[in-house]
Amino acid sequence: MKDKTETKKRKRAQRWGHMSEWLAAGFLMLKGYRILAMRYKTKLGEVDIIAKKGNLIIMVEVKARRTIEEAFDSVTVTSQRRIEAAGDLWLGKQKNAHILSIRYDIIAVRPWKWPHHYENAF
Repeated sequence: MKDKTETKKRKRAQRWGHMSEWLAAGFLMLKGYRILAMRYKTKLGEVDIIAKKGNLIIMVEVKARRTIEEAFDSVTVTSQRRIEAAGDLWLGKQKNAHILSIRYDIIAVRPWKWPHHYENAF
């Protein structure tokens, strides 16, 4: 029974995480960003959302947690390095990379609250 309960909790957490990513993407679009990629995966890491506004590219880590502090604290230095590495690989594939600026953000998604966008989080 314990394994089934853990599996259900894990699946529920994954669904909440995916819904949070879509909510964050919609939030960014309302702020004038264009979504270029979601859940961009490489051998070195993953970026939840890659968005653009003008010549600014943002690499966004989305964290669904109960509090803003929990969300921010859950992005460890190790995960930051993986996100940066994946972002660098994405940027290296862009023809106009030389004119683009890059920024790393966190969006905290909490139950029944508006998403909180930390710009230049790391």
